[in-house]
Amino acid sequence: YQYICLVLHPRGCCFLHCTTPFSPRLKPQPVLNLLDSKASQGELGWISYPQHGWEEISGVDEHYTPIRTFQVCNVMEYSQNNWLRTNWIPRQSAQKIYVELKFTLRDCNSIPLVLGTCKETFNLLYLETDDDQGSHFREHQFSKVDTIAADESFTQMDLGDRILKLNTEVREVGPMNKKGFYLAFQDVGACVALVSVRVYFKKCPYTVRNLASFPDTVPMDSQSLVEVKGSCVNHSKEEEPPRMYCSTEGEWLVPIGKCLCNPGYEEKSSTCQMCQPGFYKSTLGNTECSKCPPHSFSHHEGSLFCGCEKNYFRAEGDPVAMACTRPPSAPRNVISSINETSVILDWSWPEDNGGRRDITFTVVCKRCRSAPSGGGGLNQLCEPCRSNVRFLPRAAGLQNTTVTVADLLAHTNYTFEIEAQNGVSPLAPKMRQYAAVTITTNQAAPSPVTVIKKEKTSRNSVSLSWQQPERPNGIILDYEIKYYEKEEQETSYTILRARGCNVTLNGLKPNTAYLLQIRARTAAGYGASSPSIQFETSPDSFSISSENSQVVLIAISSAVAIILLTVLLYVLIGRFCCHGKSKHPDEKRLHFGNGHLRLPGIRTYVDPHTYEDPSQAVHEFAKELDASCIAIDKVVGAGEFGEVCSGRLKLPSKKEICVAIKTLKGGYTDKQRRDFLAEASIMGQFDHPNIIRLEGVVTRSKPVMIVTEYMENGSLDTFLRKHDAQFTGIQLVGMLRGIASGMKYLSDMGYVHRDLAARNILVNSNLVCKVSDFGLSRVLEDDPEAAYTTRGGKIPIRWTAPEAIAYRKFTSASDAWSYGIVLWEVMSYGERPYWEMSNQDVIKAVDEGYRLPPPMDCPATLYQLMLDCWQKERNNRPKFEQIVSILDKLIRNPGSLKITANTTSRPANLLLDRSSSEVTSVGTVGDWMDGMRTLPCKEAFSGVSYSSCDTLAKTSTEDLKKVGVTIVGPQKKIVSSLKALESHTKNGPVPV
Repeated sequence: YQYICLVLHPRGCCFLHCTTPFSPRLKPQPVLNLLDSKASQGELGWISYPQHGWEEISGVDEHYTPIRTFQVCNVMEYSQNNWLRTNWIPRQSAQKIYVELKFTLRDCNSIPLVLGTCKETFNLLYLETDDDQGSHFREHQFSKVDTIAADESFTQMDLGDRILKLNTEVREVGPMNKKGFYLAFQDVGACVALVSVRVYFKKCPYTVRNLASFPDTVPMDSQSLVEVKGSCVNHSKEEEPPRMYCSTEGEWLVPIGKCLCNPGYEEKSSTCQMCQPGFYKSTLGNTECSKCPPHSFSHHEGSLFCGCEKNYFRAEGDPVAMACTRPPSAPRNVISSINETSVILDWSWPEDNGGRRDITFTVVCKRCRSAPSGGGGLNQLCEPCRSNVRFLPRAAGLQNTTVTVADLLAHTNYTFEIEAQNGVSPLAPKMRQYAAVTITTNQAAPSPVTVIKKEKTSRNSVSLSWQQPERPNGIILDYEIKYYEKEEQETSYTILRARGCNVTLNGLKPNTAYLLQIRARTAAGYGASSPSIQFETSPDSFSISSENSQVVLIAISSAVAIILLTVLLYVLIGRFCCHGKSKHPDEKRLHFGNGHLRLPGIRTYVDPHTYEDPSQAVHEFAKELDASCIAIDKVVGAGEFGEVCSGRLKLPSKKEICVAIKTLKGGYTDKQRRDFLAEASIMGQFDHPNIIRLEGVVTRSKPVMIVTEYMENGSLDTFLRKHDAQFTGIQLVGMLRGIASGMKYLSDMGYVHRDLAARNILVNSNLVCKVSDFGLSRVLEDDPEAAYTTRGGKIPIRWTAPEAIAYRKFTSASDAWSYGIVLWEVMSYGERPYWEMSNQDVIKAVDEGYRLPPPMDCPATLYQLMLDCWQKERNNRPKFEQIVSILDKLIRNPGSLKITANTTSRPANLLLDRSSSEVTSVGTVGDWMDGMRTLPCKEAFSGVSYSSCDTLAKTSTEDLKKVGVTIVGPQKKIVSSLKALESHTKNGPVPV
């Protein structure tokens, strides 16, 4: 409250501000003053009419600062009409103004002997004009704002104490349209003192929010908010257009949208500032600048990446956050094992891997010999080995430290250079290092004779010739020729030896078929025999010389060529005549509109996204169906784009079949339609019993539909949960074999699925599993190491390989990891992988080496296959061809499924299965429960009595439910541990 000192005046009252004992601190409002009478140091110059009405007097405020006030108190006279008008006030940008009045007013009842009419109110009025009208004053031009009444009026007692309270009233005026205005105060018979008049308007002040600046903004009116678009601060870009709303009270509401700092800049104090030297930022965003990774630097501000130090490099595919690396050192401890003309090379990993894990090895073979030098000595001359030298598994890109080199020459010197390479080796050719080993091959038998010619045939003899073996491996001493009559089947044969490469066999029977084999001999012994060739002697009195046989052969060849040319000409004429005929829309095409060429007999997947017009791919690979042939029976689910229904398809001259129908919901965009039909373009290229079959599409009428074969039992995970523990091991392996067969087919076509999970496997009435849901799938290039990299989209973390999560690189090897998870889902009857762990916990645990434990009663061979699929090094994971072969062997030998993983040794893993690994050291039930690390279960067991661990080991799932363990996950874990406990206690009960 503010208190006023009162000084009496013959005609009224004079008011002066005194001290302020209490002044509450109010939140400052963003306002602009148009008029403040307290700020004037001299006379205000306002017009008073009539002259004896309002009077301007001087005073001081609570800080003893001079102020100008107005007062009127003509209560002793009748019919008062006293006007006080301000000077012309420019409106500036205000739409609505506020008038704050501070005044005092005397209670009429406290005034003795009032002769006139006393009032306790006065009027506030205003007039809008475009310019200053000077002293001209017309009462009728003013519009009334309000009648002002006092909340606190003073009385005769207050006059005696000379202290009274100050009234404050605020009124809104507007909206205004002209350049300025006047305010007027009309007194109709009150005793009032106008202490101060302040005229102001509100605004939303300049501010910066979410790296966007918003200017001073004046509210338009009292009913609506003003939308203001922000401008991104320097060195930033819009992620979403920034905007805020200015309220009528001059306050900013919640900001929408934001700006992001450019690469090389980070957010600090609502600005984007350059990264300091030694730091970098490569992406758009409001993250902080990152410190340069090891062996890299940035000497300047605002670096987008850090350059590598000398002799350190960063490969093209390396992220900027990765440390700079260098080529590895040379392999160590090279050992060679020679076996005749083959050698096995083995070596150790380099001592320095250069800071990378993508190390491969390349083996270079050189054949060396000694040649005389100009100084009388010998020089070692080396040349690349012949192209027919074989490397097993290969010469380059080796990921293991061993290789076998075969088909070398005998008694020959070879030098092998073994180089370790990583991703940056091509960038530093001068830093490459290799280990070399020189060997001399042993004496070896010659290779088989492969080319044998029949030179001359008579009734009793045959002349033959042959070429020397491709690899004689030394000096050929002679050749052994073995022949016998075909009818006798080698029960009686004849052997001849020849030093040259020809022989004549005499004493043969006329018109008889013979079989013959030849093998060469060196000092190392005989080589392998040639394949058996057949020849026949001539009938009696008939022989053909070598020259005559050539003439006959030429004649026969000419006749055959003429016949083939005639047939070819006939076919070309037929094609030409039929060229103008239209093709049936179901005919297979070799050429595709996007330039792809598919050769007959070779199935290669073609990505529909590579077509300029993706809808063309639909008609290329999918059959168009007439909507009248489809009958929808019921809705069975909902997909991403619409409903999934079951129904029937009846094509002309074909039997009616049950089908599944995916529909595209109404109101779709062109992009949604293309994405919806892309799955049909993918499925239409596949033809395999374990891949969902596409029947066709409906694109020429609405709704747009994709029609596939109907799978009665739905998704595999739901089906397994519904039939928990109802199948034999062979049945489950059969399902898994079908899934692996389908994935082998996709892998062979150069295709990666990316979302292999039990939920995306469908099961028909015969328990045949088929791979489906190709929404996340992408194509791989011909290179088996090629991977599709995605920039966005959600990844199924629990089913995805670590390298696919970390680098978003998907290969058939990452599909193999996902297959291992599917295998776990099948053997656990649809249990959720990693249970209730969060996605981040799953990523961290897998990276630290954690692998899912074996499901209950899981065969050891299948769990080992799971672990093989979950190898961290993707190249160590089995191919789908190998997985199919493994499962086939298990089906042929069902006895191998009886050994469960719970009772066999497994790789040591602290996180793998604590329950079974720790039970061997259990002495009491409490110890066992402590080892289980499941406190709720321990509390459930606290009221149960067991005489021994042997008794505890016989606890069943039903017993667990009775003591309160009702959750399936802990049940299975406890039962698995109890089985191991039972095995541990076979030698006798352990006291509890």
